[in-house]
Amino acid sequence: MNAIASTDFLAVESELGAHNYKPLDVILTKGEGCWVWDVDGKKYLDCLAAYSAVNQGHCHPRIFKAMMEQASKLTLTSRAFRNDQLAPFYEEICALTNSSKVLPMNSGAEAVESAIKCVRKWGYEVKGVPEDKAEIIVCRDNFHGRTLSIVGFSTDPSARKNFGPFAPGFKVVPFGDAEALEAAITPNTVAFLVEPIQGEAGVIIPPNGYLRAARELCTRHNVTLILDEIQTGLGRTGKLLAEEHEGVEADLTLVGKALSGGFYPISAVLSNSEVLGVLQPGQHGSTFGGNPLACAIAREALKVLVEEGMIENSEKQGAYFLEELKGIRNNAIKEVRGRGLMLAVEFHPEAGGARKYCYGLKDKGVLAKETHEHTIRFAPPLTVSRDEVDWALERINSVLTG
Repeated sequence: MNAIASTDFLAVESELGAHNYKPLDVILTKGEGCWVWDVDGKKYLDCLAAYSAVNQGHCHPRIFKAMMEQASKLTLTSRAFRNDQLAPFYEEICALTNSSKVLPMNSGAEAVESAIKCVRKWGYEVKGVPEDKAEIIVCRDNFHGRTLSIVGFSTDPSARKNFGPFAPGFKVVPFGDAEALEAAITPNTVAFLVEPIQGEAGVIIPPNGYLRAARELCTRHNVTLILDEIQTGLGRTGKLLAEEHEGVEADLTLVGKALSGGFYPISAVLSNSEVLGVLQPGQHGSTFGGNPLACAIAREALKVLVEEGMIENSEKQGAYFLEELKGIRNNAIKEVRGRGLMLAVEFHPEAGGARKYCYGLKDKGVLAKETHEHTIRFAPPLTVSRDEVDWALERINSVLTG
């Protein structure tokens, strides 16, 4: 297609779509592995991976095959009836993640909402918190989704402004501060909800030992630890789950995004038996949650992740990518940080924002996106090769130093 057609796409989006996103002006039509193509035929290395939803790469053939096979047999039964993909999905994801129970949902935000409901119910029925007094502690600069209760405990003004009134029952503490967490705990605290690494905030990595300290505090005070691994999980940081970097296990772990390899919406609350054990029939559900198509896709997406060495590749290529990014010389760069293939370059505020660099990268064939105005995230699919990393680094260096 020509440039006029591309302009038409932008015009229609602007006229008919809600303006709740500010994407780069590139219109993609095809993807394979780490690469995507726009409607004009230009090829790009994808360094966002749909916010880590396509860890396995675009259109992975094994996942595609599993999707097509299941789609030709049975896609949806609702949970009114059982299907032959749900139990194998439960078995395989529990064995892989050392979980005892699973609650399948569709989106990451649904997984977060489900966890909030479950820990409140656990607090009343098991811990003995007085009715309607349950408290959940969250972290400043968190990102757990866009639903009303979630934005109610966000500290991002753009996420909150003019969406109130908000649900009570949440306390906000600084991220990475175990002393602040301990000070916020009361007898009515039922959970601590935290990202192992804050993704939307700009790949903010907490101090070493923070998650271990949080685990110890939650155990000591009978508080459930909820780790939101929707973005950090499934290989992104060089481990299956980011909690493994500190050798901890959450009471509830939330996964989504790459759980389907980008083919279909599916998320899950992974839990010990005690917390999800409080749910009884009719108390929570989803028409599409646990549907056979989603389960078949997720089963293959998990197998691909493990069997094709993507987690190990994330650790290896990520360490190299990070060191090379740190070697880029530009006085506008404030900090380079990351773990696995979850990387960020933060610029000083006076640099004028990161978006201009994202457009420069786009022109060179690298797609990345700014977050919180001053930071670029680099998060390619976990299939990325050393040659592809070098190809990207050559262009990143030229844009950031040009």
